[in-house]
Amino acid sequence: MKFCIVGNGAMGVAHLKALRNIEGVEVTAIQSRTAEGTEKTAKEYNVPFWTTDFEVAITRKDVDAVILTSPTQMHHDQAAACMKAGKHVLIEIPMTDSLKDAEDLVRMQKQTGLTAMAGHVRRFNPGHQWIHQGIQAGRLQLQQIQAHTYFFRRKNMNALGAPRSWVDHLLWHHACHTVDMFIYQSGDVPEQIYGVEGPHHPELGIAMDLAVIMKAKNGAVCTLSTSFNNDGPIGSPYRYICDNGTYIAFYDDLTNGHGEKIDTSKVDVSQNGFENQDREFIKAIRENRQPNSSVEDALRAMQTLDKVEQQLIKNRH
Repeated sequence: MKFCIVGNGAMGVAHLKALRNIEGVEVTAIQSRTAEGTEKTAKEYNVPFWTTDFEVAITRKDVDAVILTSPTQMHHDQAAACMKAGKHVLIEIPMTDSLKDAEDLVRMQKQTGLTAMAGHVRRFNPGHQWIHQGIQAGRLQLQQIQAHTYFFRRKNMNALGAPRSWVDHLLWHHACHTVDMFIYQSGDVPEQIYGVEGPHHPELGIAMDLAVIMKAKNGAVCTLSTSFNNDGPIGSPYRYICDNGTYIAFYDDLTNGHGEKIDTSKVDVSQNGFENQDREFIKAIRENRQPNSSVEDALRAMQTLDKVEQQLIKNRH
């Protein structure tokens, strides 16, 4: 199976590293905005073809599937173009930055029958998987998720410290991780949702602080705090408060509430969430089935984010 990676930033590199650990796959093309950066990444990861032309990259005969790690605002149009070209597509989180565009991609997936997946990598991090398996098996009952996602990003910089060509978003990107994870772990769309935001940045035009509270039908609650103003360590730890223990999942790692590490080595093939996610995408293509975190499944998170956004817009006035 042959892949094209769109984007050569931190997420593009994460997928390049993951795919080289998976048997029977090859990255044959990479496309990004600048020639210098794209060529450099192609050489570093032995990708035989690189270009700055998106259409050229995705329509190549030696490309079966595309992984989009491009700016959020480009996701809808690029994912639609991939499916029109007959290519399976994995769209980095968030799959779009509006409910309308997300619904459109779901319609296209159903029309084409191609595999289309949203990159909700938290579902595939071993720590979060360990919790999910415990809930599914009845060993754990979720009482609360307490999560925070903090960065210091008062200037438009990416995770590698380089200038961004687009503006990130606390609601449609970073909150999307936790909203999807709460739906995934609680088993249903939350019945109560409430969001509040801080002042908007005068140049970036986005809220720099955001909080979301949710309650599931089974009574579980989720409290999420996000900020681009945090002057300290960055990251997204999740505290799972359950009937049978408290657990803290931090990307691929898991500890109990006292900081003692929990062995997740037997949870999945890899200890790397990106590799597990990409393996699921590949397996779904080969088996001609819907993947875990299909665009249709991920639509539930987008519907919830839209409700929060409508609240925020109303409260601004």
